[in-house]
Amino acid sequence: MRNDTARHDITVVGGGLAGVCAAVAAARLGRTVALVNNRPVLGGNSSSEVRVWVCGATGHGKNHHAREGGIMGELFVENQYRNPDGNPYYWDTVVLDAVRAEPNITLYLNTDVREVDAEGPDDARRITALTGWTMGSERRVRFESEVFLDCTGDGLIGYLAGARHRIGREARAEYDEPWAPETADDITLGSTLLFYTKDAGRPVKYVPPDFAKDITTTSIPQRRIIKAGDNGCAYWWIEFGGELDTVHDNERIRDELWSVIYGIWDHIKNSGEFDAETMTLEWVGSLPGKREYRRFLGDYVLHQGDILGQTEFADRVAFGGWSIDLHPPQGMYATEAGAKQRYADGIYHIPYRSLYSVNTANLLFAGRNISASHVAFGSTRVMATCATIGQAAGTAAALCADAGISPRELEVASLHRALLREDASVIGLASDDPDDLALRATTTASSTLADLTVETSDATWPLTADAGLVLPADPALTGLELLLDAERDTVLTVELYDPELGQNYVPRRLVGSVSVPVAAGRGQWVKTGLEWAPDTPRNAFVVVRADPALALRVADRPTPGVLCFTRVPLRPQDESPQPLREWTDSGLLRRTFCLRAGETAAFAPAKAVDGYARPYAGPHLWVSEPVREGAREWLELAWDEPVALRRIEVVADDDVNEDLINLHHHRTPFDTLPTLVRDYRVEVRDAAGADWRVVDRVTANRRRRRVHVLEEPVTARAVRIVVEATNGAASAHVVAVRAYR
Repeated sequence: MRNDTARHDITVVGGGLAGVCAAVAAARLGRTVALVNNRPVLGGNSSSEVRVWVCGATGHGKNHHAREGGIMGELFVENQYRNPDGNPYYWDTVVLDAVRAEPNITLYLNTDVREVDAEGPDDARRITALTGWTMGSERRVRFESEVFLDCTGDGLIGYLAGARHRIGREARAEYDEPWAPETADDITLGSTLLFYTKDAGRPVKYVPPDFAKDITTTSIPQRRIIKAGDNGCAYWWIEFGGELDTVHDNERIRDELWSVIYGIWDHIKNSGEFDAETMTLEWVGSLPGKREYRRFLGDYVLHQGDILGQTEFADRVAFGGWSIDLHPPQGMYATEAGAKQRYADGIYHIPYRSLYSVNTANLLFAGRNISASHVAFGSTRVMATCATIGQAAGTAAALCADAGISPRELEVASLHRALLREDASVIGLASDDPDDLALRATTTASSTLADLTVETSDATWPLTADAGLVLPADPALTGLELLLDAERDTVLTVELYDPELGQNYVPRRLVGSVSVPVAAGRGQWVKTGLEWAPDTPRNAFVVVRADPALALRVADRPTPGVLCFTRVPLRPQDESPQPLREWTDSGLLRRTFCLRAGETAAFAPAKAVDGYARPYAGPHLWVSEPVREGAREWLELAWDEPVALRRIEVVADDDVNEDLINLHHHRTPFDTLPTLVRDYRVEVRDAAGADWRVVDRVTANRRRRRVHVLEEPVTARAVRIVVEATNGAASAHVVAVRAYR
């Protein structure tokens, strides 16, 4: 056995996506980081050991322009390129590569931390060191740092340090949460095991183990959907342990889950009710995927009202968008539905004050153990959201370690600047980074998409239900025409709504309504007469009311800044109103209703230097006119006086409306997002105003953010990004250009 001491600026315990993103974020800001994980692979519940698919703010497509950015976004996009079919082992390598790419991270796998040295009174604790045991290597490692992050999920590190925490459900009155129980209790969400099946191509028998449960003696066959060919995500409801202690009863919970999985397979194979003669089990999990245990207390406790009310925190550092998703304590044996869900009208904010301990000065946390009530945790617990929280906490830790201050002392403005510079998942804040010279530049471009017109149709969309259309009102919506067919004379009713919040894509406040007579006939352009000139650029939500005599024409291609929807009824168990459930792009994803919306400034060159790097009350990117064969589109930044440049960053459009997934839930039909620029060059014009000079070139790009560090600083009057090819989009898209000395 060997005893070692590891000294790093920051120690992150927990190698799930929250811990990975925290470690990478801190390392990129120049801090040395120990990333300690008690499993042999990274990824936590998303790893090949557990195989839970990574959910996040998109809500599997219900929220729009909501896919996570920053480090989690990089993982999604890279996995889509390497692993579009969702192989769990390929996903492991994507996550591991992201960590190993950072020289400031030292990775400790198979290292279980069980000892925490902390000092101080109950209301002012401080961690001095952690000690871990590395299995197989017989190493006992003491980790010393100034700042520690508990990303363990279960919260063991904070617990051992004396950080205040809660387990279970708060009483309804504590945070005025309608979904909380009347009386507080220790009930949590349960744990799940998944399984994979495959077709062996020949008859395969199945002899169940003795411990397999006869599920026909339970309520499972009557209450849950069982199919022979379903993939692992269909069986998320194999859940147990909410009424137990999900940590200390972990072995009992695992055994019960195993007995049910093998019992379900026995039912599928041997009951005669399924076509499963050639099916066999390919993999069964052995490590329960835990949903809930300790939740630490920070200076703020996020609650149900913040989720559904989309509270706009001044210290917001991350966002979520998954529904409040609570499961019955009895799990798979419950008589009610397996999940109760409620969506906000769009994505919501997560405050920095929920990421550090109220009583342990140098402890931050990220993942499912943040400072949130049980009800709010029902949304924040999903892994892509945990990852964005991880990047925020890791960034804060790096700034604290650099300045020698506690997380509570950190200035939020400096944290915001660092997060925005690193392309993190923060909504509704524009960068004011004084070091970014691009924010002071004047922009021009070879061309700009200035007319929202889609005239060529590929199909019809019968108006059997209300249709929705979101498009930018920038600076105004001065007229909208729709292409439609009418079986008979009728009246077209169109309404215009303001979604009110910049991150929302549902109708909230009625702006105006028109009714237009339409004569029978096909292929008619109908002028709606709708007009809107908001004080600032906004998303406009147009509702076209259902009429069985009408059908809209639709083009089988996406249009920048435009979303199309149809309205569906809520399920019987859904609370109303819940517009995010009612308006879906099912059947309309990557398609556009044929329209003439007139001139727009939504894609002007200046949008690439307005400080925003995500859609918010508009697209916030430069888009060229459709690229002509052999043409080159360019975006130029110029300064009144020469500037010294050493670093130029290009943020491409990875289409955050596209719902990517890491494993088996669904497949997105392209490996590289078409909106990303593929080939481009970076050019500068020097102080003398001479010809353009190429300082860097990129080919076969598949990433959102590219950083160009010049070998030597240059004194320039202008920078130009020349797009030579896209990955399939009709136009060149650039979200942002940044320039630094």
